[in-house]
Amino acid sequence: MKFLVIAQNLKVSGASEGIVSRSFLAKLRMAYPESVIDVLYLKNHSTEDQLDLLPIDSIQSHVLSLKPPFVTKWLNRISWRLFHISLYDRFVHKLYGSYISKIKHEQYDHVFIRSSGLNHETLLGARDLPILKKAIINFHDPYPFFWYQGSHHELSGVELFRLKTMYKVVQQAKACISTAQLMSNDLEFLYGSRKKFSTIPHQFSPSVFDLTDIQKVRPKQKKLTIAYHGSIQFGRKINTLLDAYSALVTENVIIKEETELVLRLGGGDVNALRDNYKDCDNIAILPTLNFSNSAYEQTHIADINVILENGPLYCNILVGKAPFLASLHKPVFCVSPERSELRKIIKNPELIANGGDLEDVKVKLKILIEKRLVSNENVDCFGDYFGNELFKERLNEILGC
Repeated sequence: MKFLVIAQNLKVSGASEGIVSRSFLAKLRMAYPESVIDVLYLKNHSTEDQLDLLPIDSIQSHVLSLKPPFVTKWLNRISWRLFHISLYDRFVHKLYGSYISKIKHEQYDHVFIRSSGLNHETLLGARDLPILKKAIINFHDPYPFFWYQGSHHELSGVELFRLKTMYKVVQQAKACISTAQLMSNDLEFLYGSRKKFSTIPHQFSPSVFDLTDIQKVRPKQKKLTIAYHGSIQFGRKINTLLDAYSALVTENVIIKEETELVLRLGGGDVNALRDNYKDCDNIAILPTLNFSNSAYEQTHIADINVILENGPLYCNILVGKAPFLASLHKPVFCVSPERSELRKIIKNPELIANGGDLEDVKVKLKILIEKRLVSNENVDCFGDYFGNELFKERLNEILGC
């Protein structure tokens, strides 16, 4: 078989989509070792990608400038306000489409178009192109942004224009997938689709990363380290976690003497957090790391890793770090809304606490800390959900193999 994968992010560090897209290529090769895998890589700025580590047959890589002509920029202000149409969106989509249209898609048995971030330029750039009729399009996040849990966008005319534009893409595509079952259900309903939105969860494969850089790793300070590496926007309840842990440190001498909470944070007001919790010596709020250093800390330093799901009431995405943390076989503590994707995957309720309930977070975190202080046994929080067999099984269903 011959595969074409159109990707928007193959970075070795930074946004999680780069990590999971690289891993998708590795798992695709694992599932079909004799296949041909070609990649069209469209990115909007120069990045460190280490493309030689990818198990593919060929790659075309292009850096696109998203700076519009002055006339487009000026007219966009008028069309945005009067007609609820974004000329800038059209400029960007046409730019991506100009590269996608040059691909001779007839030679491929299957085409995957992977999105990245919140704007889904690769999917929208394929609108009305013949390639879309044989393409399997992948939603990394909901689109448009108004439907993203934790966003503060108004339901404006422009957002409805974006919804109509993506509706055409969904109707024209051969198949649609997302990385979370809840998101697949929601998008299938949102776009009134007569075709099923399938689900292939994020994957992780260490084979497509060089993880030798550990120069900025923070040495372990206590017997037990709790770690969170990630962003703090989109309604993630970082304060609930910090308040619960601070209370445990105050109330419990053992937790104060033998544990630490280390956070590597991106997004949000990190300085305000540092100021709010500066009196708790057990909490370290530090800058983010590249993936190599971050992976080392979560693998070799942390005893408990933390996931903060989006909120406040509902999370229909699968966080990109989940398959990586699953590969470590360590306990993962999830601070989640009452309805979330991880609540459907993690069967042990002790590992998931309600981010809107301080006492729930405090009680469950205390139980997990006490267990981990006396035991280092492997913990498979996610079962086989990110396993190779389930990945290939779902892939075969979508491909009709």
